[in-house]
Parts: sequence; C-alpha cells; structure tokens
Amino acid sequence: MLTDLYLAYVKVERGLSPKSVEAYSRDIASFADHLEATGQADKPVTRDTVTGYLVELSRRGIARRSQARVLSSLRGFFRYLHTEKHIPDDPTDDIDSPKAHRILPVVISVDEMERLLSTPDLDTPIGMRDATMLHTMYAAGLRVSELVSLKLSDLDLEAGFLAFMGKGDRRRVVPIGEWAIAMIASYMDNVRPRWSRPEEPALFLTSRKAPMTRQAFWLIVKKYAAAAGITKRISPHKLRHSFASHLLERGADLRSVQAMLGHVDISTTQIYTHVSAARIAEVHRKRHPRG
Repeated sequence: MLTDLYLAYVKVERGLSPKSVEAYSRDIASFADHLEATGQADKPVTRDTVTGYLVELSRRGIARRSQARVLSSLRGFFRYLHTEKHIPDDPTDDIDSPKAHRILPVVISVDEMERLLSTPDLDTPIGMRDATMLHTMYAAGLRVSELVSLKLSDLDLEAGFLAFMGKGDRRRVVPIGEWAIAMIASYMDNVRPRWSRPEEPALFLTSRKAPMTRQAFWLIVKKYAAAAGITKRISPHKLRHSFASHLLERGADLRSVQAMLGHVDISTTQIYTHVSAARIAEVHRKRHPRG
C-alpha cells in the first residue's frame, strides 16, 4: 500500500521517532475512514476533499491545533505521493493551516533566574548537585528528560559542549558556557564520587546512589523557586523556555536557538519571538514616560 511506503519513508529516510510515525499513520487512517464513510474512497482526492474533512473535524469540536496537525500529516503524505509520481497533483498544496490560539510560554526574568541559581547551598553535597543541575539545564536549554538522562560520556568539558541523544533519537551538540562547566567539574570532583556505584554511567545521582528522576528534579525546582521568592508557577520546562527567551532578547538568531533546543520545525521555536516581543512591550509600558 502507498501508506506503508510513506510510513517506511518517514521512518527510514527522515528518521522520525516511532511515536511520530504512529501519529502520521493514525491521521492518514482516520482520513481514509472518512473517505470510506462518505463514499469518496474510490474517487481522486482533491482540495475540496481535504478541506471538507477539516470542516468535519471542526464540526466535531476538534481543536484547531489538532486540525493543523492532521493537515500536516496529510500534506506530508500527499507531497510524497506527488513527488514519487503516484498522483498528478498535491491536493494540499494551497491549503492554509488552521491557526491555533498559541499560549505564550511562561518565562522567568533574568533576575529571577539569577536568584534561583544562587539559592542552593554549595557547601552541602545535595545543594552542590542541585545547583549543578539547575545551571546545566539553563545553560543548554535541556528538556528535563534530557537532563536526567545525561551520561558521563555525553560531556566534553574541555571543549565546553554536551553531546547527547535528544528527543526523537536525534543527536544534539550544545555549548554550556563557563559557569556550567565549572559547576559540573566541581560536582564531579567533590560530590558524585560519594554516590556513584562502580561503572555507573549517569551523570546526576541521588544520595541513594541512583540516577536522578524527572519527578525528583521537578520537586527540586519547585523547592528552590519558593526559596528564591519566585511566585510564578515554575517547572523544569520553564527553565527551557527562559533559556530560549533570554537568548533571543539578547540578539541570538532564531536558527541557532532552534538548533540548541533541538526543534525539527523552526515554527516551534518562533513562539519565543512572540515572548520577546511581549517582554519588549512590557518594558516600554513600564519605562516610557507615556507608556
């Protein structure tokens, strides 16, 4: 079947994760079920066929973000069929994606971030480890799953980089800067040896000699945010949001931030330009004499 050929293509040639391939398969199968139910299964798929399906999804109350994902799945499928000359035209070629109401991510200010990073007590092993994890996550814009999965072999402190497997099993190389390098080096010299079992590959460990978990780190972030007097609802992912926003506010280009975050699609990164614009508007409102 053509669907099987396409799914094999996105899996092998494009290297998409099993979850992404499964989502594509589900969206295409749902569209095929719609064609069958409406008596269109034996007819050529046209622009009106696809837009009619999107209207049906909207009528069912499917969110516009989900509609946009479905259209993206169908667009990739039909573009592949057209490129491989299985169909004469791509019926999705000029269909605009449904515009979802994008919620701007919550970020914390540079001042709040400085307070958060300086809150752990560096004179205690746990405080040193916690500070190192916070510095590393903010320095590299890591997802929490990437942070807790870091291995000793992912470090190149001399060059100042992390090289690790990120989301979708894609390898990512990210610079971490002098502060994080110094924190990691100190943690590895003074804390990690106390808790490490022989041949333990994980970088960040608990005092029980086990690798750190996502849930435990979430509690760590929550604890230090409260201690630093940050009233916003903070989670590990907010540190990633703040990493991106702070870089763009200081002139970083979007493509570089995209690469550091590990986003496949730059449109995912572009939301942070709206965050920066919102920050600029806030500064103008507060600081301009007639703002």
